[in-house]
Amino acid sequence: MDLTVETVQGPGRLVVAEATGAPSTVLLLGHGAGGGVEAFDLRALADVLPAAGVTVVRYSQPWREAGRKVAVSPPRLDEAWAPAVEAVATRWPSLPLVVGGRSAGARVACRWAATHEVVGVVALSFPLHPPGRPEASRVDELAGARAPLLVVQGESDPFGRPGEIRDAIDAADHAGDRTLVEVPGARHGLEPHRVGDDPATRVAAIVDPVREFLTRVG
Repeated sequence: MDLTVETVQGPGRLVVAEATGAPSTVLLLGHGAGGGVEAFDLRALADVLPAAGVTVVRYSQPWREAGRKVAVSPPRLDEAWAPAVEAVATRWPSLPLVVGGRSAGARVACRWAATHEVVGVVALSFPLHPPGRPEASRVDELAGARAPLLVVQGESDPFGRPGEIRDAIDAADHAGDRTLVEVPGARHGLEPHRVGDDPATRVAAIVDPVREFLTRVG
């Protein structure tokens, strides 16, 4: 099911995978700056989690819906994210809301959770810094979310390897409840990329910790 979200930047789109059986949680996910809602990890969560009672909603930002290839600035991403959260909260008012996303979408979710109430944040491939520029850290965004946070990070992500993420969180006094999961052999996209990589194993490496996190915070 697709739902249109009206924003000041034009329409966005919610792609809904409804929970089967009794729903327990709604998970709203944003996409990255270089891709859309069909990214491997976002699709995996939407395919698997509804059977666990989670309604998964993937949000396609207005810039993506307009066919642009370059993402808008972070303030404009946040501006267009707000109506999506409102639409989801209005449609599923009785369900705990967890926000998240991959890469740039993870940054949006963390920034949102710094100033708004949610029960948890799921950050997939959080871009701690641009590749090769560890001094340009975004740890304040990662640590600033005022909710339990799960980070799922590829072993060889050039935007921040798991060890970098862990060190950054440990050094942030205001980090709070943070869980880091490393996906072996994965890069920033988290999808299988080597000969012999098993897609089912990679899906489980992403979905299982998210499902466990949602059970804990929901």
